[in-house]
Amino acid sequence: MSYASQNDEMIAIRMVSGHRSLKEALARKFRTHERAPNLSLSHMAITQRGNAVLATRDLETMTFSGPRTTDVNSDLARDVVQKVIACAILLFLLPLMIAVAIAVRLQDGGPALFKHRRIGFNGAAFRCWKFRTMRVDAEERLAELLSRDPEAREEWARDQKLKNDPRITPLGHFLRKSSLDELPQLINLLRGEMNLVGPRPIVENEIARYGRRYRHYLAVKPGITGLWQVSGRNQVEYRTRVAMDSLYAVRRSVGLDLWIIINTVPAVLFSRGSY
Repeated sequence: MSYASQNDEMIAIRMVSGHRSLKEALARKFRTHERAPNLSLSHMAITQRGNAVLATRDLETMTFSGPRTTDVNSDLARDVVQKVIACAILLFLLPLMIAVAIAVRLQDGGPALFKHRRIGFNGAAFRCWKFRTMRVDAEERLAELLSRDPEAREEWARDQKLKNDPRITPLGHFLRKSSLDELPQLINLLRGEMNLVGPRPIVENEIARYGRRYRHYLAVKPGITGLWQVSGRNQVEYRTRVAMDSLYAVRRSVGLDLWIIINTVPAVLFSRGSY
């Protein structure tokens, strides 16, 4: 395994459950760059542990020989294309979105939509929209659970998520499993706050966990889908999720975006890693 010089960027990635095709596609894609990463499939040998495919050294390390050169025209073209796609999706799924909104409203009388403050491009805060999947007293339920359950506290501190979350409604479980709860983020895309593809939008208390990779996160808009979503989602450890966000920011391209969008379809249909 080679090591980076002081100016090299080290990106560690752990792939999960049957995603060798992702690794091979990334390797092929990166080799097309003028300043390609120091990467070979031999560095990505895998072993089987249970139902997860892990790198032989637990985390795979990819070394990049320089920062990605930003192409303003390419980014503008990508934004235009993504907004056109978002409009088409909204028009096609509008009846479904209206039905989901009514169902959420009827379950307990609470609001259909939930907005949460997230960190976006260049550190600008924005309100990220989702269909509400939690009970109206979600914050109180979380505080009560964490105060009495040490295992839940540990899980929350590690992942910022709970696999058995008492805040989520029965309908909310279905919406999350099917990813329908994220459809309102198309509004964020049309407002220029998100992209179709990008890092998972984070909240302020996650910034410290990104460390020096936070600068990569700030370099691109958060995405509705991304490497994390097509690589196991909640099965992926937090530090690997951070590495995937950093990897995308450094080596994003139209081709990689299309590859992620295409692979999002089976990831959503088969609910890979979602709960």
